[in-house]
Amino acid sequence: MSERWKYQIKSGGLWGVFMTAFNVLFEIKEKPFMQQIATSNFYIRAIGFILMGIFVLGYFNWKQKVKRDTTNF
Repeated sequence: MSERWKYQIKSGGLWGVFMTAFNVLFEIKEKPFMQQIATSNFYIRAIGFILMGIFVLGYFNWKQKVKRDTTNF
């Protein structure tokens, strides 16, 4: 696996997991935790956040990293 994909999975995947957890905590007063994770909507949103983080946010983070690394020399 290339360094780019490793970086994108690490940075974007972390963002996706964080956003999923943040949404669970944000809705915890309306629905209990177990009720939230019992629905398929939770898993669809979690997969959406993780994929969006990897492919979109991870890509832009990688471009910024490459730009930052090339300007430092």
